[in-house]
Amino acid sequence: MNTAIVHIDCATDSIPEVAEALAALPGVSEVYSVAGNVDLIAIVRVPQFEDIAEVIAGRISKTPGVLNTESHIAFRAYSKHDLEDAFAIGLPDAD
Repeated sequence: MNTAIVHIDCATDSIPEVAEALAALPGVSEVYSVAGNVDLIAIVRVPQFEDIAEVIAGRISKTPGVLNTESHIAFRAYSKHDLEDAFAIGLPDAD
């Protein structure tokens, strides 16, 4: 699976509507409303690397209310949950 994190600036008066529209797009797995320099962050997950361009340039950027995007392609995923599963040996928690 290929993943991209997309920072999205959108029209301030339509953030919830834009977020819902983006979340409904094929290839967009999650959309977060955030505080900071951007209004929304979308997580794009697609099977083929070439599909990232279609989702971001062909769908997200063309969604009404989206003013600007900045995309970050993920190379590798690191997760506390994945590490816990990898090193778990099945012993009960010591409380």
